[in-house]
Amino acid sequence: MGKPTTALNEQLGAGDLRPAPARRLNPAELKIDILCSGIRIGESFQVVGEGRPLVRTRAGLGSGLEMVIPGRPRDVWVNAPVVESFAARSRYLLQNDGKSWALLDESAGHRYPVSLAPKPQWYDRRTSGGALMSRIATLQGTCLSIYIGETCRFWSPEHPLNCKFCTTGLNVGRDEEAEKSVQDVVETALAAKAESGVTFVHFNSGYQGARGLTKVFPYVEAVKSLVGLLVGVQFIPEQDFTQYDTAIRLGVDHFSFCFEFYNIDYFRRYLPGKTTILGRDIFLRAMEYTSRKMGKGRVSGEIIAGIEPLQDTFRAIEYIVRAGAFPFVCIFRPLIGSQMENYPPPSYGDMLRVFQHVYRTCRNHNLPVGIAPNIKVSLSLQPDDTLYLSEGKARDRFYLAWMELLRSLMRPYFARRMRPRASNNQ
Repeated sequence: MGKPTTALNEQLGAGDLRPAPARRLNPAELKIDILCSGIRIGESFQVVGEGRPLVRTRAGLGSGLEMVIPGRPRDVWVNAPVVESFAARSRYLLQNDGKSWALLDESAGHRYPVSLAPKPQWYDRRTSGGALMSRIATLQGTCLSIYIGETCRFWSPEHPLNCKFCTTGLNVGRDEEAEKSVQDVVETALAAKAESGVTFVHFNSGYQGARGLTKVFPYVEAVKSLVGLLVGVQFIPEQDFTQYDTAIRLGVDHFSFCFEFYNIDYFRRYLPGKTTILGRDIFLRAMEYTSRKMGKGRVSGEIIAGIEPLQDTFRAIEYIVRAGAFPFVCIFRPLIGSQMENYPPPSYGDMLRVFQHVYRTCRNHNLPVGIAPNIKVSLSLQPDDTLYLSEGKARDRFYLAWMELLRSLMRPYFARRMRPRASNNQ
């Protein structure tokens, strides 16, 4: 698509890689800044045997370096951009002193300890069908991510209608298996649960045509019966909402719907396939329907921050929370190979405002966040990452205390949801 116009450069903060505030950043603030500016890994950097490999699967957002930022009360996971061109201008340099890893902020002089997410041993193991497990599923943060189905049909070579920021059509079948059998998925999920402590598996897909959601049903049923994990599903919305009722009966714990932009003009401009085939409103109605069916906090609305005007992003966050869903906000990343590859990432200051708004909106509506065990997302800030942005007022202290109480009360519920159904029936 070429380079953005001057007006768009101004809107997105093009080239705005100025230092963040001179004060030391907390883990959530540091994660925001890393996602906006990337990191430099240095010529001597070696991840073999220590960190997870850089892989491009699904839409491509997980192409960075998986790291953990230590913090209290919780560590924060981040998938740090390293290969995109904007990362080469980052003030953050990854260093190793022979004993530990750290990020040096060469502008402010701060040194932040980090650790590299370890490469799972099961990555190099093969299923009974001969497939390399790392080509069946990947870990993003602590979540097991699996793409199901054929390449998104919006990537048709004859009449491409793919989303302009996405690289799914370049990734599916390249760093992962194009076809994944149910048995391969079960064996990989069992290994990930036993060796990596995985509690949540996320199935997603591109546009598969009408009734595309049914393609995930055998995988959901097998994982719930034979493995025992919390299961999330992210598929293009269905016109027939009774398919969601079936998915819920099979054991789906979470749905997510990516409508990306609340501003309808931006939706039409950057999502030609979704505009032509579906329209924005079906995403909103499907999110509302599943949220009513499943209850507060078990559905996500996913948007991209850093392209549409900030006020529209704020409105999207408020709408999602009012619907009883989580606002999952991805910071725009100009992925290599996408039509928006040459667009600039947004500024730290703007994205800090976005996630402060996420926190306040969730707090004001008493949305329960971070209740499920060991779900830590690296691709963007999940709502419980934003608890670091608490303002320390009385209502903040009450909200945080309420979250702790809910986590304790809900442990037996999640323990039941993570038991293999087959073992329960024996």
